[in-house]
Amino acid sequence: MKIWASEHIFNHPWETVTKAAMQKYPNPMNPGVFGVDVLDRSVDSDGRLHSTRLLSTEWGLPAMAKSIIGVTRTCTYVQEHSVVDPNQKTFELQSTNISFTNLVSVDEKLTYKPHPDDPGKTVLTQEALISVKGVSLSSYLEGLMAKTISVNANKGREAMEWVIRRLNTEIEELAATARGSMRVPMAAAVTEK
Repeated sequence: MKIWASEHIFNHPWETVTKAAMQKYPNPMNPGVFGVDVLDRSVDSDGRLHSTRLLSTEWGLPAMAKSIIGVTRTCTYVQEHSVVDPNQKTFELQSTNISFTNLVSVDEKLTYKPHPDDPGKTVLTQEALISVKGVSLSSYLEGLMAKTISVNANKGREAMEWVIRRLNTEIEELAATARGSMRVPMAAAVTEK
């Protein structure tokens, strides 16, 4: 088993980062994730949003890893469960692959919390447990997968920034449209006098 862990600070408040995380896919930085289906979503009595989603992904395994594992297709499905707690300001997401589980298991956990010293920032802690089973060179393959996860985590952070920029642009456009539509009736009222 291989453990991979990382921490990252976003220069955005927790609410903004949480909204972006919920809308992260699809994005141009992670084209390997080509499908997201919401299987279940509910709010519990404490006001926490629980979501279960199915992600359809193309694992970018090196050709050598594919040959060692003995697979040609790398389309995999990942089940993701998340809990957003607006009162505690936490967003916890756990995911696990549900394809190739007889060969590989990747269990990932992400936690988003406000920065303890700066509420305008958000801390992301990320960890993954990787286990390759039943093949030779399993520790080597686990290391390769950890490197892939690290690269994908960096792409994921870039994607979060992309989503945040996109959301901010949409808000600015809506505000401009609202201002413009308010000016039209006012201008008409002035010319009628």
